Amino acid sequence: MTDLGPTGRPLPVLPEPGPRRHGAPAVVISMCNQKGGVGKTTTTINLGASLAEMGRKVLLVDFDPQGSMTVGLGFNAHELDQSIYHVLMDRELALKDIILETKTPGLDLAPANIDLSAADMRLVTEVGREQALSRALYPVLQDYDIILIDCQPSLGLLTVNALTASDGVIIPLECEYFALRGVALLKETIEKVRDRTNPRLKIVGLVGTMFDGRTLHDREVLQTLVQGWGDLVFHTVIRRTIKFSDATVAGEPITEFASTSPGAAGYRQLAREVLVRCPDA
Repeated sequence: MTDLGPTGRPLPVLPEPGPRRHGAPAVVISMCNQKGGVGKTTTTINLGASLAEMGRKVLLVDFDPQGSMTVGLGFNAHELDQSIYHVLMDRELALKDIILETKTPGLDLAPANIDLSAADMRLVTEVGREQALSRALYPVLQDYDIILIDCQPSLGLLTVNALTASDGVIIPLECEYFALRGVALLKETIEKVRDRTNPRLKIVGLVGTMFDGRTLHDREVLQTLVQGWGDLVFHTVIRRTIKFSDATVAGEPITEFASTSPGAAGYRQLAREVLVRCPDA
C-alpha cells in the first residue's frame, strides 16, 4: 500500500544529496510571503542549516528590517556597525565585508536591522533601483552554493529587489485559511517581476508550516493548497512544535538545538526536496 503524506499524495523517495557541480555560481532563492507570522524566517534559517549539513556552502541574507533572522542566529541586530543596508547604499562597501560566520559550519549571514527600513525610500530615486541587491550579490556568487534571502512581509521595493536577484522563490505558508488568500497576490507580483526585471525567476515550491494534523482545519487548508497549486506544493510539511521558539531564543537552528526532533527531520527532508527541484544547487 502506497504511503500517503500529509498533502494526500504518495511520498517520493528522495536521493541522498550528491556533491555540487564545481565552479557554478550560487543558486539564489527568495523566501517570500507578504503575510507575516507564517514561519518564513524559521524556514530560512533551518533550511539553510540543513543544506549546510548536506555539504552546501550557504549564505543567508536578512532582507527584513525587523532583523529577525539576524537575532534568530544569535547576533544582536542593534549592535551592528554595518549591515546589508550599508552595502545597498554605499557602492564602495562590498557584501563580503559585512558577512558574519554563524555557529553552524558552512552557514554564513549577511545581517540586517532597522536601518534597512530606510532603503525603500532611498532606493526610489536610484537608477536601476530593482537591481540594487543583484549588484551586491554578484561578487559573492562564486563563493557559495546556495543563497537564501529572507524577505520582509510586504510586496514593496525590497521584496522586488530580492525577486529580481533570485533564480527561484519558495513560499512558506501557514496552514490557516487567511494565509491562502494572499498567495494569489504574491503570484501576481512574481509574474510582474518575471516579465519586467527577471525572466529566469521561477516558483520552486510552496511549503506548509505550523501544521497540526490533529485539526480538520489544517488538513483542509493543506488539501486546498494542493488542489490549487498541484505539484508546486512540497511533500514536506513542517509541523507545529514549541522547539522552534526555544531554538530561536537559543540563537541556533533547530537542526543543532534539537537535532533529533521532528522539526529538524522536517527541514532536512525539505532540504532534500529543494535539491531535487534545484539540481544546480
